Amino acid sequence: MQEESIDGIEKFNSPGKGRGIRATRAFKLGDLLFACPAFSYVLSVSERGYLCDFCLTKKKALAKCGKCKKAFYCNVGCQKADWALHKLECSSMCAYGEKWCPSETVRLVARIIAKMKSNKDGQRGASEKLLLMSELEAHLDEMDNERHEGNEMDISALHHFYSKHLDFPDHTHLLSLFSQVNCNGFLVEDEELTHLGSAVYPDAALINHSCCPNVIVTYKGVVAEVRAVQDMKPGDEILTSYIDLLYPTDDRNDRLRDAYHFTCTCQECSSRAKDKQKLKLRKLREAPPPEEVSDMLGYARKTIQEFRRVKKLLQMCELSLERMGGVFEDSNVFMLHMMYQAMGVCLHQGAWEDAARYGNKIIGPFSVLYPAYSMNVSSMYIKLGRLYMGLEKPAMGVTMFKKALSIMEVAMGTDHHSIAELKREMQRK
Repeated sequence: MQEESIDGIEKFNSPGKGRGIRATRAFKLGDLLFACPAFSYVLSVSERGYLCDFCLTKKKALAKCGKCKKAFYCNVGCQKADWALHKLECSSMCAYGEKWCPSETVRLVARIIAKMKSNKDGQRGASEKLLLMSELEAHLDEMDNERHEGNEMDISALHHFYSKHLDFPDHTHLLSLFSQVNCNGFLVEDEELTHLGSAVYPDAALINHSCCPNVIVTYKGVVAEVRAVQDMKPGDEILTSYIDLLYPTDDRNDRLRDAYHFTCTCQECSSRAKDKQKLKLRKLREAPPPEEVSDMLGYARKTIQEFRRVKKLLQMCELSLERMGGVFEDSNVFMLHMMYQAMGVCLHQGAWEDAARYGNKIIGPFSVLYPAYSMNVSSMYIKLGRLYMGLEKPAMGVTMFKKALSIMEVAMGTDHHSIAELKREMQRK
């Protein structure tokens, strides 16, 4: 099956990284390098009823699937286009009712199996110009027992919920497929980084990681768009970030080793240039001893992990901020993470003034610690803009929206529907 090409892009062997892609012509800040349709995707269950299951368009009046009543579509066209894959779930959802609960990964793998079975002529899809779905890395030899057990549980769920509608490949193939999805899958997010679903984009999966990325991947419906966040010249490797770049070097590399089985050696990781700022301590009359700082780092990491697991409320946030604030500066990334959680709790509780207070403490350090044109920064500006509008402070709200737009127009392209929607929102206010 002959490999196709993408204008301005070529596949190559990146030293120390394996396969990668690089530019064959110059790209300027904000340029679209390429757009990659999803090989397969699923809408998050939490977004059903808000977005079309087929095209992921947000619409108020969506039509339900007449059979399962759980899938929603813009129109008959979207419903018919989705049926080949929705039928994998439709009857099962009806049969199991409230007990229908495969994970998002299981649902995605089921759709991938169906898609690969339907491709009987072996032709490359629009998302496989440089790399076939079957050629994605699986890292089976590097899986630990916990991850292996997780894959085995997912395989059991796949058989349980989809056995009537799918012919499964052998067990070894299934293990490889789940590992490929876990290592190469993308979380589809909107302009506020809200999780919309999961997808596989083989060509985009060729992009290697760097903590100093020169491109960003954003989404227009189910299409992944790769845009330059730095000027690039021919021969430059195209690099994106796989993880949240707010955290210090050791934390980032722990995450990369755990999820992707490699250690980053980019300029930022080698120099650790921002680590001092990210782990900044409060100025005290007497500097705390190293063991106290080490203990507080351990406490901060553990607390944040606990919060992610159990999603405690505002009291836990405030107590943790009070304790960590005795040693850490407000711009310390662990303080920022806890303030972000506190902001979320305040929004949920309708305490908008308090949410805005936390947001203003966060946005300054975010702007410094994240790379230029980071969606993490623009999403915070949008949150603050909407908060100020709700607090009847329109001038401040518009200022925040404009700052968000200046990032989004580079990261998402000036014609992205999210930019048009945000501009309309500004005009309504």
